[in-house]
Amino acid sequence: MAASCDVAYKSYTSESTLSELMALIEKDLSEPYSVYTYRYFIYNWPQLCQLAYVGDEMVGAVVCRLTRHKSGTYRGYIGMIAVKEEHRRKGIGSKLATLAVDKLQELKADEVVLETEITNKGAIKLYQSLGFVQDKYLNRYYLNGNDAIRLKLYLG
Repeated sequence: MAASCDVAYKSYTSESTLSELMALIEKDLSEPYSVYTYRYFIYNWPQLCQLAYVGDEMVGAVVCRLTRHKSGTYRGYIGMIAVKEEHRRKGIGSKLATLAVDKLQELKADEVVLETEITNKGAIKLYQSLGFVQDKYLNRYYLNGNDAIRLKLYLG
């Protein structure tokens, strides 16, 4: 396995990587997304889609958006983040999340939110280490019936 120093991080640039991105994310996330969901994110906010590569292999990705929330704040949203299982615990997920937060902050986001399954202890620990705090408990949020928590990072 490659060390984290062998990982290259790149912004999404081309539809040619869409199927690889979808395969990576669909393997780990509990929600099925259509190609239109991916395109909604990456066509509107391509600069907020970061990909991690080891050589020519995509091993991780984060997909985000930035919108004006009904409260008037600019809210970054991490919609999808995944790292291939064999590349976990190398700092890739943390780096992808940090790249996303940094880019959102650069674009003047006031806060960043995301949801994760309550059973995903590794993800929760990662986000909390980056300063995210629990904002809301979401009962039966996912199609599989699992509960979620919404985590929020205040950037102001």
